[in-house]
Amino acid sequence: MSVKDRMEQLINEYPVFMVSKSYCPYCSMGKKVLKKYNIPQDKLKIMEIDNDPNMDKIQDYMRKRTGARSVPRIFIKGECIGGGSEAAAADNSGDLEKRLKSAGAI
Repeated sequence: MSVKDRMEQLINEYPVFMVSKSYCPYCSMGKKVLKKYNIPQDKLKIMEIDNDPNMDKIQDYMRKRTGARSVPRIFIKGECIGGGSEAAAADNSGDLEKRLKSAGAI
């Protein structure tokens, strides 16, 4: 399966999907924000790519798909909402909760 196909499958399979690196502080911020909502495991997938042999290809595909290669890339219902800072801002504004409810994640 190609990187593109693998990523699209995960983006479409999970209401909330996040591409992450375990050591990244912005990824930690994004995970912390998402954790507040107690999203069921079958509705949330966090993919740690730091040890993935296709890490560079995954990040290159994220640039094509979202306009940015940096992690995290957080998707809700197939739409990229950005990274950790954007997730925190959406949480503060109440928009994140609305998006998660709309996606059936909470």
